[in-house]
Amino acid sequence: MPHRQNGVEHKPVFMPRVNSDNLVKTDMVRFERHVGFATRQKKKSINDMHQVIRKKYGFNHVLELSSKSGNKLSFPLSPFSLKITDEHDGNQYSVENAFQSSMVFEDGGPYIDLLTAPPRQARKDERLMTSGEIIGYNYFGMEWGTEPLTVFYDWLYVNALKQNPQLHEEVMQYQAFTDITFNPKKSIHSAAYALALFVALNKREMLDNVEDPMTFYDLCSEFKISNTEHLLEEGWI
Repeated sequence: MPHRQNGVEHKPVFMPRVNSDNLVKTDMVRFERHVGFATRQKKKSINDMHQVIRKKYGFNHVLELSSKSGNKLSFPLSPFSLKITDEHDGNQYSVENAFQSSMVFEDGGPYIDLLTAPPRQARKDERLMTSGEIIGYNYFGMEWGTEPLTVFYDWLYVNALKQNPQLHEEVMQYQAFTDITFNPKKSIHSAAYALALFVALNKREMLDNVEDPMTFYDLCSEFKISNTEHLLEEGWI
């Protein structure tokens, strides 16, 4: 039976910033990847990645957001689980459902029925792949553009987490966030980034009025953005 070699992997780490011109600092870390899909292999890779982060930045508390983390906090913070209560109809929707059902494309959308589909099914809906380029978002009549690139997704996640105060105390203990399943070459929207953004805004006491889209937009625009898109542009990914 052939033996597959372990290799080197690069993944982003998202760090909330308090005294900086960034709200979140994104950096790439290099660590040993343990080949295989088994949860045990993923956990080894996560442990190696977090050891590198602890050594490089001196952090003691790093949270892996994927379901492979083994940390009970990862589940309620997942965009598939974390829910936002909509002010229009009073219903709760997962961040994933709210996001996927708001996409507007050249040839269709938003596909409102995705609000109530199973979250993982909503993400893989064929219409999201066959409706042309994404041109914006429409969330219950609230329209968003596509620039800055992740601002609508981040707004959804930050507001959903703000509505779940029972999670705040634990979340605020962490100094950095990772998601080993996130591939910055395939996606720009990261719950781990949005989680770091929430922590930064909370530490800076800037969570007031983030429900208002323009307030949130202006807030994020005041700071330099450091995310995986910028690392791609600079050739780090």
